[in-house]
Amino acid sequence: MATGCGILGGDENRVTLGSTDQLEYSADAPAPLDPAAAYDLGAWNIMRNVFQTLLRPPLMAGGKPSPEAAEQCYFTDDEETEFSCTLREGLQFSDGEPVTSKDVKYSIERVLRIKYAGGPFGLLENVSRVEARDDRKIVFHLKRPDATFPYKLSTPVASIVSDKYYPSSKVRKGFEVDGTGPYTMKVHSKGKRGESITFDKNNKYKGSLDVKNTGIDLKIFKSAEDMSRALKKSDIDVITRGFTSTQVRELQWQEDDTINLYKLPSLETRYLVFNSKNPDVAKKSVRQAMAQLIDRSSIVQKVYPDTGKELHSIIPAHMFGHVNSFSNKYGEPSAEKARKLLAADGVKTPVRLTLNYTTDHYGPATKQEFKEIERQLDASGLFEVDVRGTEWSRFGTERLGKDYPVYGMGWFPDYSDADGFLAPFLGRRNDFGNEPSPRVRNVLLPREQQQSNRARAVEDLEAIQDSVADDAWFLPLWQGVQFVAAQNYVTGVELAVNSSSELQLWELRRGLPSE
Repeated sequence: MATGCGILGGDENRVTLGSTDQLEYSADAPAPLDPAAAYDLGAWNIMRNVFQTLLRPPLMAGGKPSPEAAEQCYFTDDEETEFSCTLREGLQFSDGEPVTSKDVKYSIERVLRIKYAGGPFGLLENVSRVEARDDRKIVFHLKRPDATFPYKLSTPVASIVSDKYYPSSKVRKGFEVDGTGPYTMKVHSKGKRGESITFDKNNKYKGSLDVKNTGIDLKIFKSAEDMSRALKKSDIDVITRGFTSTQVRELQWQEDDTINLYKLPSLETRYLVFNSKNPDVAKKSVRQAMAQLIDRSSIVQKVYPDTGKELHSIIPAHMFGHVNSFSNKYGEPSAEKARKLLAADGVKTPVRLTLNYTTDHYGPATKQEFKEIERQLDASGLFEVDVRGTEWSRFGTERLGKDYPVYGMGWFPDYSDADGFLAPFLGRRNDFGNEPSPRVRNVLLPREQQQSNRARAVEDLEAIQDSVADDAWFLPLWQGVQFVAAQNYVTGVELAVNSSSELQLWELRRGLPSE
């Protein structure tokens, strides 16, 4: 791993990146980098740089996907149920094998065949069949009209893989990755835990991206404090996530100007999720009472004063279609209103609940956040709360069972459209197992997805958010503020992370120190 100036083997255009996103595999999660299984930001940020998808995500929220492995893609019918793409000429896997439309067909059908528990296959559930018409033309036939389908094809679940390395009916275990993206990569691990990753420029890559460096060296840290110290010592060049409010303030008030701090737009969100499989939260009154009690301003002020702001809807503020549904329904926190909700439903108090969070996935402040939630609920006299932390390697799979009545979940949108905050939570193959109202699932959600003119979807988007606030299976807490720190000789930093926190390594390069 490169240290000092971030130069590896004398190459002056490599950039060294720090991350606290842990990379590991286990018996419960054996395939952390397989497109059929991986469904978290850390893994997707690796995969976006080594795999190709037909389309690439919009550069900014509200934009549209653009061609990547494809040279063009478009709906071929007015109903938007048939979507056609033509591959670029000369595409190759990193081993030199040519890429054809049959590989795209194989990749999509493989995800739908495996249906990995907790995986992203729900994003493709609307695909009826995939047709490879010739070596370069691929056609997707959809079950229902879906104007958001191009966005879904820009996510890592639609990564193009080879049947040479990825079995048709099971996941590829471990850290090995073979794709067609701008980089090849190698994970350097200790046992089943990754410690660093080497990304090398893929000379066989053909796509829309202009790769501005010769490679990236990513070092994985166990704590944000260790990562911050490495940045100050110039052992790494860039940090894109994982800041605490204290670290942000330290960088803002640094005595010299060797490190630049960038404040960027963010769509990162945090929620409490109520588990419909657990009887402790089966009654709506219990969920609504918690929604009535939670004081978001206190959470932000005490835990995330620089890195968060209150969130009152499942869709984040500043996203097209957002409405403050929770504050509109519940108003200010009120123990009296919560008491009346529980009494009217005959619920005995205090309600005993366990709140679960992951200790190593969303940053060191998560424990403090859940202690503050525990304090608020216990102070009402209506709840008696126990808080439990679990490592992500277990948390990610255990939350799918029935043992976690309430758990914390961070969300970075799969695609930068309001539907990216709805379909994964409320769709037919959602990752949470909760049942929205039939009107939401069968009428409102399909109807908003059909609107290619997204302005026409606003009324349905607002109705869905109001329904989520009433059902209260999801309780929004806060929305992130994104900071990136980099040595002053690194350029392209503002483009290296977009509002969805998607990591675009190809934008980084080493230059002269800024004045």
